[in-house]
Amino acid sequence: MADPTFDGFAAGREHAEQSPGLVDFFEPDAPGMHTTPTIDYGIVLEGEIWLELDDGETVHLKKHDVIVQNATRHAWRNKSATSTKMAFVLIGSHSPSRRR
Repeated sequence: MADPTFDGFAAGREHAEQSPGLVDFFEPDAPGMHTTPTIDYGIVLEGEIWLELDDGETVHLKKHDVIVQNATRHAWRNKSATSTKMAFVLIGSHSPSRRR
């Protein structure tokens, strides 16, 4: 998103088409931060990425690292100069920790 050629409007439209309703979980006052009512399994396939958590802690993840979250408030930050590729499995839950 920091790339000067990034088209936010086109990305938003594609995101809404590919993942309907997901945008509703993002916080307008905290860019990138979101909480989904899911158990998330994420695997870093290529590159590296930083996971920012609710308390401001960041976790640096590299190729082959795995993360599991349960309705955790978080944001993904790519602070590197290269692309990151991840695979995710999200399983719906009704966690009491869900916040919107």
